[in-house]
Amino acid sequence: MSEVTPPEVAPLEVTLLERPDDIRIVRILSPEGATPYRASFVGAYQTIFSMPPYNERFTPEEAKGVLHRSLHTPEHLTLLAIKGKRQVVGFGFAVPVMARRDITRELSGLIPLRHSFYLAELGVLESARGTGLGSMLVRQRLENIDTDRYTHVVLRTSATKTTSYNMYLRLGFDDMGVYMEVPSLRQDGRETTDRRLFLSRVLGAPDLID
Repeated sequence: MSEVTPPEVAPLEVTLLERPDDIRIVRILSPEGATPYRASFVGAYQTIFSMPPYNERFTPEEAKGVLHRSLHTPEHLTLLAIKGKRQVVGFGFAVPVMARRDITRELSGLIPLRHSFYLAELGVLESARGTGLGSMLVRQRLENIDTDRYTHVVLRTSATKTTSYNMYLRLGFDDMGVYMEVPSLRQDGRETTDRRLFLSRVLGAPDLID
């Protein structure tokens, strides 16, 4: 009787980087791969965006929806920064620009939409800030975009030009001078908009400061 070879099981996640402070950056490859981290991600997402400059209020279901949408977008890059076994201390998502109609409306004619990627979410808990983790999450996404298909990458950040804005400039992004008003529910219960600024970079371009 011939021996039956069991089918290969697709990996649920891939570790991209391990740091000496017990934080590792993992790429989640499927919805099942996010299961061990989902509850911690929800808490981290709510906490990070409740703080300035955004002061946004998200329900647990809304935070879960952000993760769900990323994981169900073709060619997604869903990165989590994990401390210890399951504690999410940061995240960085990216999807093709064509998957985001709100972004294509704003940038039509300014970039090659079908050949551009969008860095959709970036967040780091306060306890892990100042360690270079945010820059690492940006770089890891840039390094994992298929440069045979995509030539440009874009993102939006607060128009108040916080430390994140300066970080992106150091990583080789250019200020596009294009703004977008984003409506959100604030911590005080008001529904208001805040202005976001678009930045862009050619894939493969070097960081301005390493």
